[in-house]
Amino acid sequence: MSKMKGAEVLLEVKNLKTYFFSRRGVLRAVDDVSMSINRGEFIGVVGESGCGKSTLAFSIIRLILPPGKIVNGQVIFNGRDILKLPEEEMRKIRGKDVGMIFQDPMTSLDPLEKIGDQIVETIMEHEKMDKKEAWEKAAKLLESVGLTGDRVNYYPHQLSGGQRQRIMIAMAISLNPQLLIADEPTTALDVVVQEKIMDLLDDLRKEGRAIMLITHDFSLAVDRADRIAVMYAGWLVEFGNAEKLVEEPLHPYSDGLIQSVPDIWIDREIKPMPGFPPDLTNPPSGCRFQPRCPKAMGICKEKEPPTLEVDGRTVKCWLYK
Repeated sequence: MSKMKGAEVLLEVKNLKTYFFSRRGVLRAVDDVSMSINRGEFIGVVGESGCGKSTLAFSIIRLILPPGKIVNGQVIFNGRDILKLPEEEMRKIRGKDVGMIFQDPMTSLDPLEKIGDQIVETIMEHEKMDKKEAWEKAAKLLESVGLTGDRVNYYPHQLSGGQRQRIMIAMAISLNPQLLIADEPTTALDVVVQEKIMDLLDDLRKEGRAIMLITHDFSLAVDRADRIAVMYAGWLVEFGNAEKLVEEPLHPYSDGLIQSVPDIWIDREIKPMPGFPPDLTNPPSGCRFQPRCPKAMGICKEKEPPTLEVDGRTVKCWLYK
């Protein structure tokens, strides 16, 4: 697995498998994924809808609900495998050490409670602080994400989508986590607000936090991330330096994503990727991308490709064996 030289690893995911068990069969949402995140690093996790990005994030913070189950692997955070910890100890890590910005702020915030009450509840759950101090801290947190402190007295429905997303970020950083996972934080926001949210995440990274951005917007990840993880059908198919990945993608799926994204700097034809992602309860034999791959070979239909290290990146493809 590719790691940055001289960097201190904060989180290491090893051979993680998260499956969902249903009457239709076993859905392999995250299938043998290995990756790392360093302190102060910005990682982008990209791929089409249903590729396993969000399931990977929820697996890391152990919020997989039945019929889903983590069936194998390790999630080593600060040297400890958090998959082996009792739930009570995991609750202390969740929020305090690892913060999560959920995808839809309107469904994540309680519509019947003031914003301040919701932030205060998070703070007092983990820190010894009286309610007055917690309210003061909540107001300062809102100011730190570009809102006025008086927004603590507002209800979610009184705020715009961008403001609610900033509140979700304020809640996620309220306990000063070392790792912040942002699951599609700019979905349904206009371009101007999207840019402000990304600037805010960048500022948090500069303060020393590691950021894991989950997004289907490849250009957004490329613009901000140090390294990019490309997921397809539950697999991590390529992982490495963002600039190298864009200039010379190793995996045909990575190349397809890049070709399908408009580029205002280069006059080129946009090429939509043919086909659709597979049914993960019944994936194709061999390589899961081979039915859509322009470079598929005979072996691609017969055997699952190995994960190899090429040019400081990892790639799961028969082209390099």
